[in-house]
Amino acid sequence: MLNYDIVVVGGGPAGMAAAIKAKECGTDSILILERAETLGGILEQCIHTGFGLHYFGEELSGPEYADRFIEKINTLSIEYKTDTMVLDISGDNTVTAVNSTDGLLEIKAKAVILAMGCRERPRGALNTAGTRCSGIMSAGTAQKFVNIDGYMPGKKVVILGSGDIGLIMARRMTLEGAEVKCVCELMPYSSGLTRNIVQCLDDFNIPLHLSCTVTRIHGSERLEGVTIAKVDENRRPIKESEQFIECDTLLLSVGLIPENELTRAAGIEIDPVTGGAIVNESRQTTQAGVFACGNVLHVHDLVDYVTLESYTAGEGAAKYAQGKIANEKYAVTKGRGAVRYIVPQRVNLNCGEDVKLYFRVGDVFKNASVVVKCAGNEILRRKKIRLAPGEMESVTVKNETLCTMSEGDTIEISVEV
Repeated sequence: MLNYDIVVVGGGPAGMAAAIKAKECGTDSILILERAETLGGILEQCIHTGFGLHYFGEELSGPEYADRFIEKINTLSIEYKTDTMVLDISGDNTVTAVNSTDGLLEIKAKAVILAMGCRERPRGALNTAGTRCSGIMSAGTAQKFVNIDGYMPGKKVVILGSGDIGLIMARRMTLEGAEVKCVCELMPYSSGLTRNIVQCLDDFNIPLHLSCTVTRIHGSERLEGVTIAKVDENRRPIKESEQFIECDTLLLSVGLIPENELTRAAGIEIDPVTGGAIVNESRQTTQAGVFACGNVLHVHDLVDYVTLESYTAGEGAAKYAQGKIANEKYAVTKGRGAVRYIVPQRVNLNCGEDVKLYFRVGDVFKNASVVVKCAGNEILRRKKIRLAPGEMESVTVKNETLCTMSEGDTIEISVEV
């Protein structure tokens, strides 16, 4: 049995940032467990720029962003094991893992930080009619083929879904010589960042078809084409609008799913909307001493926000390991109307500091107001030129407001047009 103050599950941007913050908060005994061969996570295959604008104030590629944290991990002498799969987290925060060097590991931790990231939704979740021919893959898989392995998945491409990975791969495939026929999006708005729509589609004259989906896949051995169609307000295909598009590759960018198998197995409560754990302001889950951050908690649009949130989790885990957690008296957060979810879902009124709440809306709004109410009293009204599901928003609730609230009170965020 090994003993550590903090065990971090996942060595991507979230896990590294959390470990660094915990170390800076005075916790020396930290171990990162990463199932891949190297630290860095998904950033290793994201060779495009656009990372670090908020956090570093400069434009970096994914590997450059990751390397700054890997370098700091090594400078701070934080221990890590790569090629290591975590199998279980028990109720007393014992982590069971396995690798080819140590065999089966049992690690007793005072605190555990979950930073496993997310995965892409596969074709099987779409129930699209057609054959099981080659040439159909997730946008992230195609990104790995092109950027890491040096293989081109195809020459004539249709992309289903306008998530950020799909938009970025539309540009990447075009730069590598492929013809990207179009991007189809089921919803009447794009789920990606506005800057990616402009830089990846508009700049390359790639059409974006909103309220549109793929209804049939054609091909035997290899994909030969797809049938696309407009959808009505109930997202049902309109038969009369069907159109055949010849292609040899279909890339799927239809959503990300937090990797929460370990979380569920540990009996930690899951938010049905985010697919991640229910947490408080320090990102502690419903299991004492277990914290979560990054895309395993809720899917972020920018890695800069992942880093900042992971600092919060790292600091919280360090305080827990050092026995410095304040007495807990919780208010709950609630999204009303267009607000799909809020993280954190509960706030300790005795935390002694301002709390930032992150949220997403379920539709596109222009010239709307974000309204925050605490225990029924309006404390904030902020005018927003534009709100969109693809871009995360935040508001800050001051500590002096929290001090006036009682346990069980509600912090509510809504959108008024």
